[in-house]
Amino acid sequence: MSLDFDTRYADHPDPARRFTTEEMRSKFLIEQPFVPGEIRLTYSHVDRIIAGGIVPTDSPLALEAGKELGVEFFLERREMGVINIGGAGTVSIDGTDYAVGSREGMYIGKGSRDVSFSSSTASAPAKFYVNSAPAHQSYPTVLIDLEKANKVELGAPENLNVRTINQFVHPAVCESCQLVMGMTIRAPGGVENTMPCHTHERRMEVYLYFDMEPDTRVFHLIGQPSETRHLVVANEQAVISPSWSIHSGVGTSSYTFIWGMCGENITFNDMDFVAMEDLR
Repeated sequence: MSLDFDTRYADHPDPARRFTTEEMRSKFLIEQPFVPGEIRLTYSHVDRIIAGGIVPTDSPLALEAGKELGVEFFLERREMGVINIGGAGTVSIDGTDYAVGSREGMYIGKGSRDVSFSSSTASAPAKFYVNSAPAHQSYPTVLIDLEKANKVELGAPENLNVRTINQFVHPAVCESCQLVMGMTIRAPGGVENTMPCHTHERRMEVYLYFDMEPDTRVFHLIGQPSETRHLVVANEQAVISPSWSIHSGVGTSSYTFIWGMCGENITFNDMDFVAMEDLR
C-alpha cells in the first residue's frame, strides 16, 4: 500500500490576514488528493479532521493507521464518510463487500477494523473521497446512494445559484458522532455557491471541488468576514476552512462540490450568516 499523510496545523485568524498567496495555499489548499494507486490523506489539527483521496487501480488499497493516529487500526477511535467521484468500486469492511458506484457513498462507523478499497476497472478507477473525524460511539455502517441522500433545494436563477444539496452523512439519513457530509450539485448555468455566506464557530468545514474542465477555476473565499482572501482552486482540489472563516465561491464554469463538517454538533443549519454589507 502507498500512503501519503500530510499534517496541517491550526492557524489563528490574526496572522492569517498577512499570509502570502503561497502561504495561504500551503496551509488551506489540498492540491492533489487523488493519485492513482495511492491513499493521500491530509490531517488537519482544525477539529482533527482527515480528508483525502483513495484511488485503487490494479490491487486493493488497505486503510492502515500510522504513528500519526497512535492507535492499532485507523477507525479504532474514528468514524468516516466516503463519496466516490470516479468509476465503480468496492469498499470492504471486516469481510463484507459494499459496491459503491459513481456519486454513491457510505458512512463507516467507529470500530471497523479491516477496511480496504478496490476498483472494478483499473483503467477507470474509483476515486474515493473520504472525511474522517474522532468518534466517541460506534454507529452502524450504511451504504448511501444518491437516491437515499436527503435532498434540499436552494437558490434562485437570478442569483446563478440554483442547487441541490444531497446530504449523505446527516441525521435524516444515518447516525454519526460529529461528522456531517454531502454533495452539492448545481443546476445548469449556476456558478455561485453559499452566498450570502456564513461562518459557524462551532464547526469547521472542508470543500472538495470536482466535475470541472481543465481550464475551469473556482475562486474560493476564505477568511474572517471583515478580512476575506481567496484561493484559486482547480479540479479535484480541496480547501480546509477553519471555524472562523467564511467558505463560499464562484466558478468560471460549472462544478460540483463535496462538503464535510465536524465539531461541536451535527446540526446542518447551525450557521452565523454574514450580511453582504459586512463583507470586506
